[in-house]
Amino acid sequence: MAEQHRQHQGDADEAPADFAATVERLETLVERLESGELSLEGSLEAFEQGVRLTRDAQRRLDEAELKVRTLTEGEGGGVDLQPFAPPAEDDGER
Repeated sequence: MAEQHRQHQGDADEAPADFAATVERLETLVERLESGELSLEGSLEAFEQGVRLTRDAQRRLDEAELKVRTLTEGEGGGVDLQPFAPPAEDDGER
């Protein structure tokens, strides 16, 4: 049975194919950790997996930023950065 758990854990440790799936998996891990249903060992495993997923998500964000910078590079070789203004949080609630 322990080998089954390791095999299942190995599947869970693989990074999801896209950023949204990574974030979804992180949210699930946080919910499990906050629920208090995990043993100490289970909590540590979930935490370790969360750290790996967080690093993977950060790597994906860094790669995306690099692509955006490459795509927005100006003619003179400089980067023409435009400030990003996210939509106001309460806009969707109206």
